[in-house]
Parts: sequence; structure tokens; C-alpha cells
Amino acid sequence: MSRLDNLNKILKNLQNESPGVEASALISEDGLMLASALSQDLDETRVAGMTATLLNLGTRAATELRRGDVQEIIVRGEHGYAVMISAGRGALLLVLTNENTKLGLIFFDMREAIKAIKNIL
Repeated sequence: MSRLDNLNKILKNLQNESPGVEASALISEDGLMLASALSQDLDETRVAGMTATLLNLGTRAATELRRGDVQEIIVRGEHGYAVMISAGRGALLLVLTNENTKLGLIFFDMREAIKAIKNIL
């Protein structure tokens, strides 16, 4: 299996095994899609660009407000959450969830996925 296949497998497992997860993606800090398990109606290029922009804004805000390094970024909308966590080596894990998801469980599952991702990257 290639690295891309392994990364896609991790994302699919995260989506299949975590209640409420609707989609996931691994994105570089400069806004390039590395791997994804997104629905067909989401444009990978736009998702990657928006995610990188949110990371940059969050990092700047944390610096300006003296909050230290960004640990995660959460966007809450009426239909659910977009949760972003650093996946190491310049990568960011994005998970899209429904509105009923338990964030504690999502964070736990994301961190477990990140351990596996770091072994591949």
C-alpha cells in the first residue's frame, strides 16, 4: 500500500468508527490536500484553502492574545462542527461532524488518528 492509501484508510476508519463524523481530510499548512474522505459536494481545493486560512488566523490570534501555540480550532455552525488539530510535520487534520456529536470523543478519536498519521508522514 502507498502512503496515500494508508492515509486514506486512516481517514475512512475515523469516519466509520467515530459517531457523528461526516467527513475528514489531511491538509498541509500551506493549503494543499494530502488525503481526504470528503463528500462529493465539497470541493477539496476550497476546503484545503479555507482550513489553511483558519489555521493562519487562529495562530495569529493566539499570538496577539498571548495564548501560546494553537492546539485546535473549532468552528461551530447550526449543522455541526469543523474541528482542526495539528497532525505534525506541517499537516492539519480536519473533521466535519454533525450537531449532535460529543466533542470529547471526537478529540480522542482525532488524536488516535494523528498518532497513526505521524507514523506515515
